[in-house]
Amino acid sequence: MKRKTITHAARLLCVLALAMSLTTAAFAADPPEPAQPSPCYPTAVTRSEDGGEIRKMYDLGPEDDPAGIPRSDFEQEGYHYTLTDLLKQELPANESRQHTETVSVNSKSKDMGAVLALLPQTKEFITEDGLVGTLALKLDTVKVEVAGYGSSTKSVTATRTYPGLADQDTQYIPKSISDNGHSLTLQTVNWQTEGDGHFTAVASYSGSATSSYVKGYTVTADYAGTVSRINLNKIRYVAIFEGTALEPAPTEEPGDTPSPDLTDPADPTTPVDPSDPADTPTGEKNNVLPVVAVVVVVLLGGGAFYFIKRRR
Repeated sequence: MKRKTITHAARLLCVLALAMSLTTAAFAADPPEPAQPSPCYPTAVTRSEDGGEIRKMYDLGPEDDPAGIPRSDFEQEGYHYTLTDLLKQELPANESRQHTETVSVNSKSKDMGAVLALLPQTKEFITEDGLVGTLALKLDTVKVEVAGYGSSTKSVTATRTYPGLADQDTQYIPKSISDNGHSLTLQTVNWQTEGDGHFTAVASYSGSATSSYVKGYTVTADYAGTVSRINLNKIRYVAIFEGTALEPAPTEEPGDTPSPDLTDPADPTTPVDPSDPADTPTGEKNNVLPVVAVVVVVLLGGGAFYFIKRRR
């Protein structure tokens, strides 16, 4: 009878130990992470003038997975952008269209001969979405505008003669004069004696004159023509993001910032209760399970040993 009891107890211990080891292994094993698609990068990005929309174009080949196109929200230049649509376009084998490009150059002269020397008859251009072509200058679009004005100041002098004066007294000589629109002031007086005893005064005046001049010119002109490219089995995806203007962040008062030790990572504004078991990291839970299993097995083994000893 004692041998049967010992046999049953030993079997029970083995079954319990095996069950606990399988349970521990099941909790310890992590599920495999799904394979992530390779990231896709845009070939062109356009933004509306008011900032309300951004379009990102992706030209993908047959081997590319469109799941790699980023779809997350992002912030840029004071706007929060959210994906609203993802368009799929089949690109033709040979893509071409008419294109106009405006160029701007600086010129020191407004003479048309000098201006045209700065503008070649044809130019190579590449558009934002990758089309290439040779565009020709449109002469009727050439415009020349003043780029800015400068000013310069120079000295102005003048001489006046006053004959027939009774004596050498400067009260008879004007202290300021106007010369070609410039106001001049008296500087020196030279006296000359006439044959009849009178005097002639030779007065010198000086002043300054300010004049403006053109610093330079800005020349603008349009080039127009056909741009094209060859697409090799490419599919274009256009991700459309709608933007919402961001409001200025509120100013935080001193003392309002929560302690970093009591902050929930999911919500930085919510304090965390250190005693809450729901906030215990998953890794800590998994580390506790093997210890609990060992303790249970030891307790069961000790109980079985005590039971067998009493039966004896």
